[in-house]
Amino acid sequence: MIPDSATPAAAAAATPAAATPVVEIRGVDKTFATASGGVVALQGIDLTIRAGEFVSLIGPSGCGKSTLLRIIGDLTGPSAGDVLVNGKPSHRARLDRDYGMVFQAPVLMDWRTVARNVELPLEVMRYPKADRQARSKRLLDLVELGEFGNRYPWQLSGGMQQRVAIARAFAFDPALILMDEPFGALDEMTRERMNLELMRIWRETETTIVFVTHSIPEAVFLSTRVVVMSPRPGRVNRVVEVDLPPLRTFETREERRYFELVTEVREALRGFEEAAAVDEVVDARIRVEGIG
Repeated sequence: MIPDSATPAAAAAATPAAATPVVEIRGVDKTFATASGGVVALQGIDLTIRAGEFVSLIGPSGCGKSTLLRIIGDLTGPSAGDVLVNGKPSHRARLDRDYGMVFQAPVLMDWRTVARNVELPLEVMRYPKADRQARSKRLLDLVELGEFGNRYPWQLSGGMQQRVAIARAFAFDPALILMDEPFGALDEMTRERMNLELMRIWRETETTIVFVTHSIPEAVFLSTRVVVMSPRPGRVNRVVEVDLPPLRTFETREERRYFELVTEVREALRGFEEAAAVDEVVDARIRVEGIG
């Protein structure tokens, strides 16, 4: 494990090179065409994410946070504006394999062993077999599943499957990991353990992470910054700097500063409830259509 002084957050603050933006979002709008007309999902998004940061996106249901994540990952395009990843257009960055992605469902192949699931992107990228196997072993050790490489996904718990998905995302050393509510389907105790695991992996790999969540406590616990989004059309309402110690434990959730930050994020979200209730029916339709 890297020392506290060399954590991604500390490094980003300490050196100009580490502060180089990994993601630059400028004036991004997104409108989806529907049977009843266009729905504006995002409007005027400006956001810069620096190397080594852990940035969470949070907001009311249907505010477009998952849409923004998919735009960063070039899974859908903006209607207006620009997205740069490592200084290049997001489409070029995707072709250059600058991204790793983790979704709410692990999306593992049941007929492949755990190790071969981790190796899958490396096979697509034509890595030599010995290199694939070595990387898979290293990543499974990192997520503490080294002894399960020959098992199949259906033999693992939900939390263990999600750890395999995280290992797969890190397999080719991407500069950026995009995570869309990866722990949303887990029970609370497993979710808290996975939060700790993800923090440890982030600290050891120094990868930049953009993380979508509906959980205020989770966002505060994990992040260096929390981006609070408004109801549709989604805008950046506020960015909360999380100044908790880099090394976080179960005890962090009992600290006064943690509760203060949770309250700060909650206050930033307050007032959105009424607008979200008015849009509840539209939200359901939009989620079906994939707006997020």
